[in-house]
Amino acid sequence: MQPVPEVRRLNSLSSRSEASLSSSVSKDSELAVSIVICTRSRPGYLRKCLEAVAQLTPAADEVLVVDNTDGDAQTELIAHEFGARYTIEKMPGLSRARNRGIAESRCDIVAYLDDDAAPEIHWLGFLREPFSDLNIAAVTGRLLIPDSDTKSNLLLPRRLSNKDPMWFEIAAFGGLGLGSNMAVRKSAADGRVIFEERLGRGAPFQIAEEHYALACFVSWGYTVVYVPEAIVFHPPRRRRDVEQEARNSIAYSWLLFFEFPDHRLDLLRFLIRRMRGQRLTWPRDTQEPGEIVTSGWRVLLKAALSATWLFLRTKRPRRPMSS
Repeated sequence: MQPVPEVRRLNSLSSRSEASLSSSVSKDSELAVSIVICTRSRPGYLRKCLEAVAQLTPAADEVLVVDNTDGDAQTELIAHEFGARYTIEKMPGLSRARNRGIAESRCDIVAYLDDDAAPEIHWLGFLREPFSDLNIAAVTGRLLIPDSDTKSNLLLPRRLSNKDPMWFEIAAFGGLGLGSNMAVRKSAADGRVIFEERLGRGAPFQIAEEHYALACFVSWGYTVVYVPEAIVFHPPRRRRDVEQEARNSIAYSWLLFFEFPDHRLDLLRFLIRRMRGQRLTWPRDTQEPGEIVTSGWRVLLKAALSATWLFLRTKRPRRPMSS
């Protein structure tokens, strides 16, 4: 059995007063933050999200709405009503929209929200404070369903670097939070595309774009931090059928196999343990409850064939991130 990676506590964020937290981040221009909200034909959801963003303490330095359509007048009107910048990413796909957002952001720290999410009032302060350490490339927070008790299911803060023996599987398979509550350091990408455009909603492999991005950051030598005090309320994700989920997962595994050649053995070991039903030895916040690995062999075989064909016929994107 591989050693369990050490879970390191951050400085006690929760013990600090809200006033001191707000003051400490507002005085440091390096911690200026753009909030990027990606949306697609859901102006009603967007309005509620922007209403919550408008209540944030401390406030964002910039709010950018990325419309993942050819353009929608109502969406643009709502964005401008709340003082947000509005931009369009015509090519469908959440990863494309997120890449557009970071390319057009005016701040080095870029925080992401889904259009159906609502951040807790102090979310931004907790999410951006770890970026005072220049080796932190990404920070994620906790997702709760609306009207949840924010003090329930408390988890420890944790951080992950490539010095942890199991970093690859932890980062790549959901051990560091989800993309609907995350922030990244733009300069850490050094011109590379952060979100793999074959992954995520609207892409060929509708899964795991945030996990792939976090794995990239760690592989580049940066540290990623999970801060449970940074809370976003988000409705439960709608489940696809198990066969479709399995196809996406297997296609994602193929992508990891070819994009992270130095970690193929780690990938295979992880997949074998999952197929054997072995429990994870690290915390996992992802909403995937495990139906895939408990499916029958017929479902898995059909999904494997479909996923392999899907992966082979999907071209690898080569679009540089614009500045």
